[in-house]
Amino acid sequence: MKIALVGSHGVGKTTLCFELAAALKRRNADLEMVREVARRCPLPINQDTTVAAQEWILHTQIAWEIDAATNSEVVLCDRSVLDNYCYLVHAAGSLRAWESFIDHWLPTYDVLVHVPISDYPSYDGVRAVDPTFQQIIDVLLEGMIAARGLTPLRLEASAREGWCDLIVEALLPMLEPTLPLFEGGPGS
Repeated sequence: MKIALVGSHGVGKTTLCFELAAALKRRNADLEMVREVARRCPLPINQDTTVAAQEWILHTQIAWEIDAATNSEVVLCDRSVLDNYCYLVHAAGSLRAWESFIDHWLPTYDVLVHVPISDYPSYDGVRAVDPTFQQIIDVLLEGMIAARGLTPLRLEASAREGWCDLIVEALLPMLEPTLPLFEGGPGS
């Protein structure tokens, strides 16, 4: 199973990803987390990004997801190819080859969780802090979600404290083994 948290920058995806990983580990999930790739990009990101930088991010995201899936039953991604692609579109417009590949890769995610903007982004040494840029990326992402008919689990900005529990509750039916068809087992 592969789960991806999607949303603009500075919305709390990374913090939520760590909380969710811990909650799932406590339930004995064999889990590996794919951390945010952009933080390791050797090229400019945010408003100064380039096509090369975003392609590096997308290729690396995919490689890390493949690697994680070979090692664990559950892969938890801090971003997906879709929200990473929004930054490329912002920088250079839609690219047909990437559009096709994004559409090819999206079905590899079993669950997308949309993390909404609930506050302005804060500086952490990497992320952009311009709230207008944060909104632009969010609008691009919403458009891509709608255009593809995707139905992510949507979190409410006002219910931030309960996000992790809500996601765990939604995932449990998919993660826990199914119950026996007949109660009491053989001979009941």
